[in-house]
Amino acid sequence: MNIMHFAGGGDIGGAKTHILSLGKQLSRENAFHLVSFRPGPFAEEARELGLEVTVAEHPWNLSSSLRTALKAVDRFKPDVIHCHGAKANMMGVLVKRLRKIPIVTTVHSDPARDYMGSPLKQGIFGSINMLALRQMDFYMAVASRMESSLIQRGIDPQKIFVIHNGLDFSQAAPAPRQLGPEDDVVVGIAARLTPIKDIPTLLRAFAKAYARNPRLRLKIAGIGEDENSLRALAKQLGVEDRVDFVGWITDMQSFFSGVDINVLSSFSETFPYSLLEGACQRCAAIASAVGGIPELITHGESGFLFQPQDVDAFAEYIYQMSTDEALRHRMAEGLFQVASSRYSLEHMRKTQQTAYERLLKRTAAKKERQGAVICGAYGRGNAGDEGILQAIVAQMRGIDAEIPLTVLSRNKLETRLKNKTDSIYIFNIPAFIKKLRKAKLFINGGGSLIQDVTSSRSLYFYLFTLWAARICGCRVIMYGCGIGPIKKKHNRRLAAKVLDKNVEIITLRDSKSLSVVEAMGVEKPKVLLAADPTVNFAPAPAQRVEELLRELDLQPEQPMIGFCLRNWPGFDHPEYFAEAAEYAYERYGLTPVFLPIELPRDQEAAARVTALLKVPHRISSKRYPASELIGLLGSMKLVVGMRLHSLIFASTAGTPVIGVSYDVKVDSFIQDIGSEACIPLGSFSKEELLRQIDLQAEQGFVQSPQAMQRLREGERINTDSARSLLGK
Repeated sequence: MNIMHFAGGGDIGGAKTHILSLGKQLSRENAFHLVSFRPGPFAEEARELGLEVTVAEHPWNLSSSLRTALKAVDRFKPDVIHCHGAKANMMGVLVKRLRKIPIVTTVHSDPARDYMGSPLKQGIFGSINMLALRQMDFYMAVASRMESSLIQRGIDPQKIFVIHNGLDFSQAAPAPRQLGPEDDVVVGIAARLTPIKDIPTLLRAFAKAYARNPRLRLKIAGIGEDENSLRALAKQLGVEDRVDFVGWITDMQSFFSGVDINVLSSFSETFPYSLLEGACQRCAAIASAVGGIPELITHGESGFLFQPQDVDAFAEYIYQMSTDEALRHRMAEGLFQVASSRYSLEHMRKTQQTAYERLLKRTAAKKERQGAVICGAYGRGNAGDEGILQAIVAQMRGIDAEIPLTVLSRNKLETRLKNKTDSIYIFNIPAFIKKLRKAKLFINGGGSLIQDVTSSRSLYFYLFTLWAARICGCRVIMYGCGIGPIKKKHNRRLAAKVLDKNVEIITLRDSKSLSVVEAMGVEKPKVLLAADPTVNFAPAPAQRVEELLRELDLQPEQPMIGFCLRNWPGFDHPEYFAEAAEYAYERYGLTPVFLPIELPRDQEAAARVTALLKVPHRISSKRYPASELIGLLGSMKLVVGMRLHSLIFASTAGTPVIGVSYDVKVDSFIQDIGSEACIPLGSFSKEELLRQIDLQAEQGFVQSPQAMQRLREGERINTDSARSLLGK
């Protein structure tokens, strides 16, 4: 592969280390060429590393810089151009337009804060950079938080690759620095002396800690416009004799070998190299909890984290580490183990190489129809619907890891952040049509979208999406869905006509939906009885479930009965649920726990019941993702659910269920798992609910093993059907 990198040429600190070390690693197996848009130490160091470098000799002459870049491009013929920094981004965009070469950029820092403290530069260079960033084909984020920041700025998550900084740990220090009883405990920072690094907070925290431990000394490695004001602040705080401004350091190994506590106080970071460089010398670390820092440091285990500008917390952590050598060494070792195992140069190279291969594959496929548009009741805060979406996304990426996906959602930002897909507002019809014209597959589902119980308008909209997808040339599948009830005769005729003319495969999650389809006279699509997409959804890790239970003041081993209720016409007797909850507690020792599937709607129903309870109970007002709900419901002995997905999630986790049916989909699910534990809401009674609880107790609160086998076998039908339409 021919890989070309563009750099401004004035790069220093972590950005310089990243570009040069990555270039050196990539050049081992690829043809590599670096274009520096400024002569100087950066380009010279690159040549010393053996890299092929072209330098633009007139950095302020943009036309000359562009000519230099184009000549290098025409000579080298890169497969991809990788940009670093504002000027490189701008040049990359111009070259892309003139030479049609895919370009990517590494976002080393928050572009909105790159020129913090300099309004003129922010207004000119910052604005140009933000404009250039919008024109990139792909993005490399050096931390997951930077990925989230880019998504929040409207970047398609499928164009972002997270590639953490890497460092060579082969020359790591064997142990933390050993101190004598009279030796200084050295706090060190390697950072530019600029507003974004917030060195004043460090000086104030250091002064507070020094007042309690006079062995402390602070070394500041860096240069910048704030140096004079920082020296004045150190004098004002009375610590100028204990603070050393050591200037710009090129040998970071030597600097950190004389440091005991490595600190950062920044307002904003991505994934700072200085923490890795300190970890390599087995320095303990204290840092502000910004950017990707919490991905490296686990508070209390491999370092301390504090909120930006929290001087008191920062000072306390400096004092604790400076006076407790065992704590300091334990933290240092913990950080070293994390850093050396996850953030090596080799790991960075492999991840970056894979990213290039993936983006070139995507670029080559752009000329053809590709990917899927997914339509459902998403972005409304319903954990069941969000679980369906997560399951469908995972299943599509199981078919093709590179498949581009677009989701229709009422909350497109939330959908992008949670699922790492593109998303458009569900009623943005022009954008919807544009996506359909490029997609290969349209997925309707899951959930019960084709019904008129909520309204005929909803039915007409979802029928329109099926028609539009077919007209725009997509293959169409209704995926693990429910159908019905459709009460109005003309709606049934219309739905049958649209399904017959536009849908190729319908996979259904329950047998009653199959009966509805047959009664409607739908003949042309291939109709298969499958299962809800979420039945193979994995629960949250056991440790996370224990944390969630403790948040509710519950113990993992505590016997519990779960209630997942919803307000619905006919929910007229909350006292029946209250009496059942008290019965379960007094007869079987089960603590009642009320969990919401959709907030805030479910909270009112739970509150109506808990207001009547006289036994210990728990009620949650937290919005849980599907994996956490599955884990929580799986920790129950029994679940009483009105919401369909409370029953599906509990069954997925192996917990027996009692359904309270407000809709045929609940009856059908209970029937399909081979159970009779379902009480219609219209004839709901306390006596029947107590009887069902007793029956479950007689069976030992154990789910039938055939239930999940049936569901998981059905779910594979969904994936196989989608695979066939994608031609995979």
